[in-house]
Amino acid sequence: MISFLNNTQRNLWHSLDIDQAFKILETSERGLKSNQAEEKIKKHGLNTLPEEKPSGSFKILLNQLKSPLVYILLIAAIVSLVLGEYIDMGVILLAVIINTVVGFAQENKAERAVYLLRKMVHHTARVMRDGREIEINSQEVVPGDIIFLEAGDKIPADARLIQENDFQVNEAALTGESVPSSKKIEILAKGTSLADRENMVYMGTVVTRGRAQAVVCQTGLESELGKITLMIKETKEEQTPLQVKLTKFSRFLSVSVSAICVLILIIGILEGENFFEMFMVSIAVAVSAIPEGLLVAITAVLAIGMQKILKHKALVKKLVAAETLGSTTVICSDKTGTLTEGKMVVAEILTASSKTKNFSAITKEKDLIFQTAVLCNDAVIENPQDDLKKWRVIGSPTETALILGATQMGLNRSELNQQQPRLKEAPFSSETKIMATLNQIDQNNFKIYVKGASEKIFDMVSYVYVNNKKIKLTSVRLKSLKKEYEKLTQKGLRVLGLAYQESKKNVLNLDKIKKEQSLVFVGFIALKDPLRPEIKETINLCQQAGIKIVIVTGDHKLTTLAIAKEIGLKVKKENVLEGADLDNLTDQEFKKKVNKIIIYSRVEPRHKLRIVDAWQAQGDVVAMTGDGVNDAPALKSADIGISLGSGTEVTKETADIILLDDNFKTIVAAIKQGRVIFDNIKKVILYLISDGSSEVVLVIGSLLLKLPLPILAVQILWINLVADGLPSIAMTFEPAEKDVMQIKPQEHSKTILDRDMKILISIIATITNVILFVLFYVLFKQGLDIQYVRTMIFATLGLDSLFYVFSCKSLRYSIFQTNIFSNWYLIGGIGIGLVMLLLAIYAPFFQMILRTVVLDFKDWLVILGLGVFEIILIEIGKYIFILKKYKKQHHQIEC
Repeated sequence: MISFLNNTQRNLWHSLDIDQAFKILETSERGLKSNQAEEKIKKHGLNTLPEEKPSGSFKILLNQLKSPLVYILLIAAIVSLVLGEYIDMGVILLAVIINTVVGFAQENKAERAVYLLRKMVHHTARVMRDGREIEINSQEVVPGDIIFLEAGDKIPADARLIQENDFQVNEAALTGESVPSSKKIEILAKGTSLADRENMVYMGTVVTRGRAQAVVCQTGLESELGKITLMIKETKEEQTPLQVKLTKFSRFLSVSVSAICVLILIIGILEGENFFEMFMVSIAVAVSAIPEGLLVAITAVLAIGMQKILKHKALVKKLVAAETLGSTTVICSDKTGTLTEGKMVVAEILTASSKTKNFSAITKEKDLIFQTAVLCNDAVIENPQDDLKKWRVIGSPTETALILGATQMGLNRSELNQQQPRLKEAPFSSETKIMATLNQIDQNNFKIYVKGASEKIFDMVSYVYVNNKKIKLTSVRLKSLKKEYEKLTQKGLRVLGLAYQESKKNVLNLDKIKKEQSLVFVGFIALKDPLRPEIKETINLCQQAGIKIVIVTGDHKLTTLAIAKEIGLKVKKENVLEGADLDNLTDQEFKKKVNKIIIYSRVEPRHKLRIVDAWQAQGDVVAMTGDGVNDAPALKSADIGISLGSGTEVTKETADIILLDDNFKTIVAAIKQGRVIFDNIKKVILYLISDGSSEVVLVIGSLLLKLPLPILAVQILWINLVADGLPSIAMTFEPAEKDVMQIKPQEHSKTILDRDMKILISIIATITNVILFVLFYVLFKQGLDIQYVRTMIFATLGLDSLFYVFSCKSLRYSIFQTNIFSNWYLIGGIGIGLVMLLLAIYAPFFQMILRTVVLDFKDWLVILGLGVFEIILIEIGKYIFILKKYKKQHHQIEC
């Protein structure tokens, strides 16, 4: 019974003969009886896979609140409520609401888009039940059923072939191999890899040619597709680099804010201040230190980036995933349909006269080659009356490519078929590896056309077509032809040999032809799955950006090696690893070797997971591209999973990003936008933390020097509204810096607040506080009214905040090297901020609330002068501590 088979035995159907399979599955060539099928459905369940339910609106809404920054803001709001600081509480809650609404709207929109991409199709299967062929819903197929398969069918379950006729299956969705697998019924060795199990067919793959019967071995979750589904469910979804960095930053912020509260409270008590009053002051200052505008700004950056990426035909399903592409250090890319177009085309035509100078003869020989390829061909054109680009061709990818190639060379298939109608056919089989047709030339003359594996055709030829005539094939010329054949195969091309034989008889006997070696060899047609037109540029840009490209495929290593060299990757034999060799490595051995491997061939889904995990163990941020079911577990495990729009529904469900146009170049555009997103998040954090630190130091400094508070809590709140509001949001629209694709991604282990940011925050905070303290001390010691002094500090701090935002526009360039008008949203935000600052000083209503007084022209000259002086000092410090180092690194990269 199948239920008693262990996991190892369940994978060995390919090593059993048909009678053994029938015995284990309790069936025969006449199939199951209806009552047997019913019992097996009860035992094994329906032949279905569990579908992941789409996230509901409520779940998406709750996910927006799962952020350490949100937790900090909510705690601050509760404290403000307890202390009666209702304005503070309102501003903080408004930030949380805006973040939640924007995030919900973006992710809910993406979820709906993904839902619309799904195609709800019900599949049927033809099976033998009660000794007769019937059609049933594919979910009712059970182990032991005999299924009937033909071209175009989607295979309903894993099955062992029992009969086949010229049978081929496209298994790219499962194995990743682009060339259809030619099937046979012979027993295979136990260790045969999944991609090479030619006597098996698997759920979810598609028949491209021929007919077959098979006995179902495994259904539902027990199928290979089912195992992948379980792997997806068991695979842990990793946090994105941005989520990790924001978590670390939020932890740092919460600890810092708590320390500030305690420090202010302790200093106040030591200075003899009232405990409750100092407690309120410490909380108020700590709340002001929390950049409540940060959460809204980050959400806005991600939402804007998400929309820009969508314009490039890439759908980002989760807001935080938009930034992750910018942090990517490794792209593990599938080959078929990702680097290549996922279809076969004619790449080269090689005649026996290719090395001669008789070009007219070569042209005629090429015509004969394509004539052979067209007449010895079973592909059918559904709409031959339409333009070539709109043709729908039914047939194997190889025969489709031959038809299209011949048409482009000027041959008319309909005319050829009328001139030389087919009389007989010897179909392609896995044993002969050739196809032959007998065509009628006239009443007394016939012609046999043959195409197929070159090594098989070499055994059947005695002549060769050279310079427009048939000559005897010598051993020297045969050796030369074989050498040319090897050159083509080493390029990773699929090579077909073509030959013909003139005959006076209406007879097609391959055994006789082979025995007599009576064929005339015409030449070779080499086919390939072509590279996407933009792929070389894409790979080059990725390498410039410091991103490693790794090819992970089910295809043969020689084919993949040729593709890798063609796209510009520097690959040697030691950079290639096959799936079987990977199985022989322990995890520790593999982790030591993973940096050197550029190509993984003949891989299975479990291998892809190991590859992703090995890179992640080194601290790399891994993006995985793919379109097949076999890619789904690795896509989920990767930091960012990228599915092609034409990929399977399982892949789309699992991926973080879907390429709607299947264009690999879109990945580069998304990577660039991801880097812009990360840059802008850093700029917003830099600006808001610099502003908040200035306010905190002002208050602590005044307490230490036993001076009155230089600025009131309500004034701090207004400045936060001016600076943390529109200018910080406007910075989310900052355009890409010119070198954004030349810098290396930030290391996974580093915090979002990196060395350069800390240096610049320190420079800004130090310069700002020195200037403000000097101004406050001088004005206070002159005995001026404290409200006037506080208004001066308030105006200077507010204006400085609006000025040094321009120094935060770039960490890699000086303010004098950037275009300060590149972001008109920022200019507008600063303009509105200035209006709000003037309202606070000159509008009587706000004067009463904020306790400000009117400033005259001379006061503003002082404030403006200090603002310009501060910008100059900040840029000098920025140049000394940051820009000199960056320029040196940039020069080394260019060299």
